[in-house]
Amino acid sequence: MKTIQKSAIALAASGLFATAAFAQSAPAAAPEAPEVSPITANVTVVSDYRYRGLTQSNFKPAIQGGFDYAHESGFYIGNWNSSISWIADTYSSSAVSSSIEMDFYAGYKKELIGEGFASDIGLLQYYYPTQGFGATSSLATTANKNGIARQGAGTNPNTTEAYIAQNFTFGPITGFAKFSYSLSDTFGFYNSKGSYYPDLTVNYDTGVWGVTLNAHAGYQYISNNKPGYDFSYTDWKLGLTKDFGGGLSGSAAYVATNAGKVGAAYLYQTPQVKSQGQGGAVVSLTKTF
Repeated sequence: MKTIQKSAIALAASGLFATAAFAQSAPAAAPEAPEVSPITANVTVVSDYRYRGLTQSNFKPAIQGGFDYAHESGFYIGNWNSSISWIADTYSSSAVSSSIEMDFYAGYKKELIGEGFASDIGLLQYYYPTQGFGATSSLATTANKNGIARQGAGTNPNTTEAYIAQNFTFGPITGFAKFSYSLSDTFGFYNSKGSYYPDLTVNYDTGVWGVTLNAHAGYQYISNNKPGYDFSYTDWKLGLTKDFGGGLSGSAAYVATNAGKVGAAYLYQTPQVKSQGQGGAVVSLTKTF
């Protein structure tokens, strides 16, 4: 999922709703600042779509994009999409596949503490249009109740999460702490309602060539793990972003997890018998409109 690009706070600060009174005798009106649209859109090309440290595209490139609407009251709503392959890669039946992830979210974001400290609360729906799912869904009550077969043996991957976040700004340092809580089964895991993901992101604006340093760490807890099969793991990222101007930015990062294995099998495994969370470099190019 993509982080929302523009908050209602930024819109208000831009002067979108500012008005001016002019004296009748004034020779000419001062030029007004152009209005800032409450709607933004974005498109990204990335070398490997990683979400919470795990590859969603089998270490291959992905195309992504979406839009956000932010009202000056603090309410926002948006949609974000990405090409994926993980469902076809990991589900037990080769008949099950999905080539796209669609995220729908809405929430409220406002600087309740002070300037630069926006509080954010919302709801997020991950939706995966699947093919061939109905024929294997009954497996959710058999094979994937036990051990390594819990993921991708028939449980619907669609996931609903509630989240709360606190953004912060200290000079050139910005970031946010966030807590996401699953209101449904989580990404295809049987009986995983109540899973959660706390994470912290910190960015440092170097002030040089438009470069910002990025660091991230999170912990994905999967509820009701079976003895010997702990699907919970920690992920982290270190990287940088470069602002090229005109809404164009690029990023490069190293992403990794400590996702485990049972015997010779990775708990999160690709068709090539690799860990979906193995360390690797990720580069991307994003255009925001």
